[in-house]
Amino acid sequence: MIHLLRALFLAVLLSMISVTAWAGLHCPLFGVPRLVATHPWFIATIVDAYSGFITFYVWVCYRESAWTARVAWFLAIMSLGNIAMASYCLAALSGTSSRAGLGRILAERRPGPGWLGICLAALGVTVTVAAYCANPPQ
Repeated sequence: MIHLLRALFLAVLLSMISVTAWAGLHCPLFGVPRLVATHPWFIATIVDAYSGFITFYVWVCYRESAWTARVAWFLAIMSLGNIAMASYCLAALSGTSSRAGLGRILAERRPGPGWLGICLAALGVTVTVAAYCANPPQ
């Protein structure tokens, strides 16, 4: 099961990086036309995505015991979405024996500042601010 989960989250991470890079090459992050951005289904999709991000973050907040890690992962998840979420899952699975139970992975508390979260938070915030400065919403 651990091998399957690693493959799944690696596929999610690689596909999200690929589709995000592709989209970024085709239009600016804040270049969504007003007609699209105000469409009810676009709004529903955004609310759905961020509700999922917050739901996932509740688990992260439980697992991470350091406030620095909790804040960093919040910023990473809110700015990078599924890229940060898949990275978190891969980190949780790394070093785990293929015979380990999922309960251990799901419930294990993690001490420390959470350097991966800090790095991803810095990356996500930097990319978002740079995209905004390059092409502010009209």
